[in-house]
Amino acid sequence: MNPTVERLAVAAYTVPTAGGPESDGTLEWESTTMVVVEAAAGGAQGIGYSYAHAAAGALIEDALAPAVVGGDALSPAAASARMRQRTRNLGQPGLASCAVSAVDVALWDLKAKLLGLPLVDLLGAVRESVPVYGSGGFTSESAGELEAQLGGWAAEGIRRVKMKVGRRPEEDPERVAAARRAVGPEVELMVDANGAFSPAQALALAERFAEHGVTWFEEPVSSDDAAGLAWLCRRAPPGMEIAAGEYAWRLDDFRQLLAADAVDVLQADATRCGGVTGFLAAAALGEAHHRPLSAHCAPALHVALGCACAPLRHLEWFADHVRIERAFFDGAPEPIAGEVRPDRSRPGLGLELRREEVERYRAGRRSSRRAGARPEE
Repeated sequence: MNPTVERLAVAAYTVPTAGGPESDGTLEWESTTMVVVEAAAGGAQGIGYSYAHAAAGALIEDALAPAVVGGDALSPAAASARMRQRTRNLGQPGLASCAVSAVDVALWDLKAKLLGLPLVDLLGAVRESVPVYGSGGFTSESAGELEAQLGGWAAEGIRRVKMKVGRRPEEDPERVAAARRAVGPEVELMVDANGAFSPAQALALAERFAEHGVTWFEEPVSSDDAAGLAWLCRRAPPGMEIAAGEYAWRLDDFRQLLAADAVDVLQADATRCGGVTGFLAAAALGEAHHRPLSAHCAPALHVALGCACAPLRHLEWFADHVRIERAFFDGAPEPIAGEVRPDRSRPGLGLELRREEVERYRAGRRSSRRAGARPEE
């Protein structure tokens, strides 16, 4: 008889930004919250997480744990289906999907540990390592900071870098030119507007960015505007790809982008789209539409997934999440010559939470739910 999930433990941790407020094209922030889930069964403990509001922790405790605790610990996809059903009336996109994602990752990590396997081998590796692209270049950074960060990644052997645009569009062409000077002619330069522009604005700027060899324009308009993205895909300068998908919460969100021919490259984020289960489904859907896949943020979580998904091109080495994951986890990956690889000497994701070190960041409550416990206990 397979082991059953005995309990879930949930904690939220809020980490201030490294040097004051940060911003992209449409948002400003002073901290990042990580919601961490631990699932226990058969003497093993799996870990999962999402970058979300701390309220996701309460949703996990109250709505999702009853659908998971007591279930087969070797069947995370079945638990995922039950969790999706539980969130039907809660509004599945957004916070609920982040909560489902964190639990799903913990269950896959638990399964791999129960079987004594690295997660990449449980899923089936198609490659040994995954290329990364350095991601930062916030609109809150000075020109000097932008050049130092992107140029530093290039010097470390990372052959792709991405910067934010859209906060002050009139300054963006010169910022992109400065970035190109910092990384040199051989490094791929990418920009991300986080949905800041109208289609016409985005096209005008795409033509300016193309003068500096930009090959990737991420979310030039909102991901909700599939028609606008498709319009840009047809008109973007030669050699410039349009990318989106980080805000796809459900499989249907990916399907709609693909059906509209709204992306040249599909993005997926396992901390938002349903964890390992959702990421694998998105990868299969993208492959069926002949679209390459790029993993969004949370690099420590995506290394194993990237090595197991044939259409994956690269994963995002996002500055904020790299800093947090290095501080939070033993086993957080580090790139070598611009690529990361899973540690096959460790089971599961290969991550262990540094409990004492991260305690000072903890926000809200931490609790456990026992098998058979009522939600109000």
